[in-house]
Amino acid sequence: QVQLVESGGGLVQPGESLRLSCAASGNIFSINTMGWYRQAPGKQRELVAAITRGGSTNYADSVKGRFTISRDNAKNTVYLQMNSLKPEDTAVYYCHAGILYWGQGTQVTVSS
Repeated sequence: QVQLVESGGGLVQPGESLRLSCAASGNIFSINTMGWYRQAPGKQRELVAAITRGGSTNYADSVKGRFTISRDNAKNTVYLQMNSLKPEDTAVYYCHAGILYWGQGTQVTVSS
């Protein structure tokens, strides 16, 4: 079992920044890829960014150049730095690890 605890969501204005954190615990040695997904009301959950243990990254086109995913393997934590936020980034953001594991979600709201 792997447990994921997210933090860092909130309400910001367009153009501002937020950093999300996801701390993993449990049987983490088997986890290679960790990432962030998001789900807006009425829409499907979508991949935002992912990172492997070795540091290879993958981003959704909609966030390239604005979001940065990083990982601290010693702390078993993955981060999502979100800059230049837009109202369309408003969603519940979920941490994801391996194939099976999901965090509880953290709300990000971008509104003036």
